[in-house]
Amino acid sequence: MQTPYFQASRRSVMLLFSSALALLFTACEVDETQTVVTFTDLAFEDNFDTDGPIDEATWNYEVGDGTDNGLPVGWGNNELQYYTNRPENIKVEDGLLHITARRESFEGAAYTSARITTKNKVEQRYGRIEARIQLPWGQGLWPAFWMLGSNIDEVEWPQCGEIDIMEYRGQDPSTLIGSVHGPGYSAGNAVSKEYVLPKDRFDTGFHIFGIEWGPDYINFYVDEVLYNQITPEDVDGEWVFDQPFYIILNVAVGGNFVGPVGDNTIFPQTMLVDYVRVYNGPE
Repeated sequence: MQTPYFQASRRSVMLLFSSALALLFTACEVDETQTVVTFTDLAFEDNFDTDGPIDEATWNYEVGDGTDNGLPVGWGNNELQYYTNRPENIKVEDGLLHITARRESFEGAAYTSARITTKNKVEQRYGRIEARIQLPWGQGLWPAFWMLGSNIDEVEWPQCGEIDIMEYRGQDPSTLIGSVHGPGYSAGNAVSKEYVLPKDRFDTGFHIFGIEWGPDYINFYVDEVLYNQITPEDVDGEWVFDQPFYIILNVAVGGNFVGPVGDNTIFPQTMLVDYVRVYNGPE
């Protein structure tokens, strides 16, 4: 039986942006009126403060090359890694979650890594979902912090919906992408926007990636900078983001999104996660 999503009850604030305030969000090309919310009702957090394996009361390992999940080899994206639950690929140490991609022959794959989810354990409808992460780098690395609709086993993807809070091409360490996928706007037709970190790189320090999500909008943030808002009017199909979703953290290697691994990409490469937090949002 699925764990019910955290119930939500809180406030949202509509702010009218003046031209001066809009300069703070130059990456966000939206109307002058925009939903901006502040959620403070903490529903869940994992601070990764106990060394060892992940907390399996919260997280699930996804192990394999995708075929055990009913997908083609490569998780449906021509990825090259085999996901494991070994400490070589995933562990908690010194207050951080380590997800490490390695170049090694394992179960027929040339690379290993890890992918974990909160499916059936922590599922949320609306609110703020955020994580503080330092990303790896190198051609062909594909780390992500994202969500899938909890009804995926009943309706499959993309009808279940997908929210990519952060995905990133390792060869472009100053740029990330926030996206939604749904029926009629999935894969290469996802509704997406890039955010470029000013004069910095995502692999040299920690940054906070998050969404704030209500019944008719999803706002995308990096370090509290609002860079995109997606609403039902922005999608070419059904809006499927009014249900519980679960969280996924992973580092893929290769695949359609990032292309082949570069000859100069150094392994191992690790994504470090300081915390994951979920705040309740509006009903």
